[in-house]
Parts: sequence; C-alpha cells; structure tokens
Amino acid sequence: MSEIKVNKISPRAACGTVTLGDSGDTFTIPSGATITNAGTAAGFGGTGEISWDTTVKTTGTFTATTGVGYFLNTTGGIITVNLPAGAAGSSVAFADYAGTWQTSAVTVSPNGTDKIGGINANVPLNIEGQSVQFVYIDAVQGWVNVLDSTSNVRGSPYLSATGGTITTSGNDKIHTFTGPGTFTVSVAAVCASNNVVSYMVVAGGGGGGGNDGGGGGGAGGFREDKSPVTPYTASPLDGSGAITVSATSFPITVGAGGTAGAPGGPSGGSGANSIFSTITSAGGGGGGGSPSSATVGVAGGSGGGAGGRSNTSGGSGNTPPVSPSQGSNGGNSAPSGSPPSIDAGGGGGGAGAAAACASNSNGSPGAAGVTTNITGTPTAYSGGGGGGSEAQNTKPGGTGGGGASGNPGVAGTTNTGGGGGGNHCGSGGGAGGSGIVVIRYKFQ
Repeated sequence: MSEIKVNKISPRAACGTVTLGDSGDTFTIPSGATITNAGTAAGFGGTGEISWDTTVKTTGTFTATTGVGYFLNTTGGIITVNLPAGAAGSSVAFADYAGTWQTSAVTVSPNGTDKIGGINANVPLNIEGQSVQFVYIDAVQGWVNVLDSTSNVRGSPYLSATGGTITTSGNDKIHTFTGPGTFTVSVAAVCASNNVVSYMVVAGGGGGGGNDGGGGGGAGGFREDKSPVTPYTASPLDGSGAITVSATSFPITVGAGGTAGAPGGPSGGSGANSIFSTITSAGGGGGGGSPSSATVGVAGGSGGGAGGRSNTSGGSGNTPPVSPSQGSNGGNSAPSGSPPSIDAGGGGGGAGAAAACASNSNGSPGAAGVTTNITGTPTAYSGGGGGGSEAQNTKPGGTGGGGASGNPGVAGTTNTGGGGGGNHCGSGGGAGGSGIVVIRYKFQ
C-alpha cells in the first residue's frame, strides 16, 4: 500500500476544485482521526441531509448550494433564493433567523424548468418562525418540501398561563377564580414588563346580624393593582402593589361569605380571606345582633354595622390596615331615645365608603363598593349590607353585591364580596357573598 504524507492539498488554479478519486472509490477515515470543517460542508451524509451555513444571509438574491441549510434574516428587506439545478436526492433548507418572514417574506425560485411541488413557479415563505427543507425527487414533482415547521420556538414576549375561567379582552387574557384554584404560569415573558400582572382580590362579605334591628354585614376587603401594559379602567383603590410572576404555580384562595346571624340575636359571621401571591384581602366583619341589648359590629375588610340601639359602634374597616384602604367602617346603631322602643342597626361598610349611622326607627343603608373594568365589563364589588329595623323600614345594600335588610335579611351576592342584610325582627340576617380573584395580563 502506497502512502503520501503532505500538509496541504491545493488546486493548480486559484479558487479551483480538487477531486478525490473516481466514482465508486472508497475513502476510509481510521478510528481516532478527526476532520475539522472551517468552511461549508455540502453533500455529506445520506440523501436529503443538510449541513447548516451559520453565516446569516440578509437582503438580496443568492443561489443555494445542494446539501446546505441557510438562516435568512429579512429584517432589512425581502430575500430571493435561486435553487440549484435539480438532481435526485439533492436537498436545501431555509430557516427564519429573526422571526420576520411574516412581514418581509422570502421568495424561493426554481432553476430553469425545474418544479417546486409539481409547479414551475416561485414559492413564498411568509410565516413567522418558519423553517423548510426541500428535496429534489424527479422531473414530475421537482423539489418537494419534506419538512415545514411553523412553530416559532423562541422566547415569547408574552407570558402563558392556565387556571380559573379564561376570557379575553383586546390583547389581554383574564383568569377569573370564583373558588379555590391555581394560577399556573407555564412560560414567563421575555419582555419583563409583560410579567407584571393586573389583579383584583375580593374577600368574602360578612353576614347580617339576627334578631331585632340587626346590623348589616361588612363588605369583603377589596384590593386591586393595574399593570401599565393592560389598558382598562381600574377602581379608585388601584395601587395595592405590583406583582411580577414567574414560571411557577400560585395557589388561589377565594373567601366564603360569612354566616347569617341566626334568629334570636347573634351577630353575623365574618367573611373569609381571599389570597393571591403576596396579596391578602380580609373578610368583611359580621353585622351586630341584639339578643337583649345592642351588639357592636365586627371589624374586617369593611366593618359590620352595629345592631340594636344605644348608639353602639359599627366595626372598623381596613382591618388589618393596608394602603390603599381595602374597606371602610360599619355604621352605628340607633340612639336609645326617639323612639326608645325601636331597634335599628347600622349598615355594613363598603370598599368605597363608610356606612351612615342608624337613626330613630330606621336602619342605615349598606355603604357602596367600588367599580372596576378588570374583567372587561364594568362591575361593582364589595358593597355593605343594609341595616335592619324593628319598624321594618327596609334599607338597601350598597352597590357591589350588598344585601338589603329584611325578614330575614337578604344575602350578599355571590362572588362580589357583598355583605349580608341585617334582620328586621324575629328572623335571621342574610349570609355574606363569597369573594372573587381576577388576574389579567397582556398575551399578544
């Protein structure tokens, strides 16, 4: 066996071609040997295999080489690719370098009378993130596309998440939780500002007080923060603190409404807290009852109204304190005299206002909640329950799901955080309305 040892083989003419052996010859690369490619490798491997040229092609026209794949960057304008003359088993491939083919396309042109998919005509590549591979089969079909990926496997500028009931409004997705669940971020956005979500967290409203002149239940605490990238009209309480999410799971707690004050005088039960990430909204305070004398309203997100008479105090709102305030105070019960024999309870506090005090034989209305458009529809939440009266002068609940006073008191509306209405006389109060959690973010 002859052996030749040289350091370099070059063609006789500058930029010429060197041919190794003749058709049918075999060249063996021994075990342990390494071939290093510092240029473009084409035509190696089996039929249809591709070696990728990592020198990115930009605007203009060029002719592809068989066995080579090209990354095409159309940021600066369109690119036209002329295919090589077809030969059975030849292959070429192209990939969208910058994800811009949808706005600035690539044109693939066949050589002479060659065909692409059976037709002698140019082919546009105009899908974002597209990559294709053509293999030349024969004169009938010519170049056939054997691989067409239209998935853009690159970091998304937007986050992707699951959980709750999902709706859309413009370019935003909205996840609404009316019960416990999990907000799961599967993909965080590459653009950091799109990971800041808008949210509304409303706790369960307090139940209305029982017996004569029961106080109205306080509204569930209301907390909201609007991300700058999600355009909607927020409530006046916007600004509870930005939450930036990552690719993880966030357990969601939706507070139940407080129990109704039973006949015989007990106060209504307080609502339960609602929680998303670092944000906790406190349940509304229960309305005071009057088993034999007036009963103070219970403190909470918004305070419950006092029951009975003797000018007893309503419960404190914004308990525990946060900024902006998550709720307001409940109303006091009626004074002892004028007339002395009539019990009248204060209304429950609301997220938007404190409740007025009861007067004479009249309970006071539930205080108003606040309105936000976070779901895509303007909706009021966290209204207080109306105060009851032994004289049976019915008082309405506050806008935002508060229940009116009555025999028995009306329950707060489900998934609004509304307080339950206080009882007039002999019957029980109304139960508080359950809370709700809403998360909104930009998805396109």
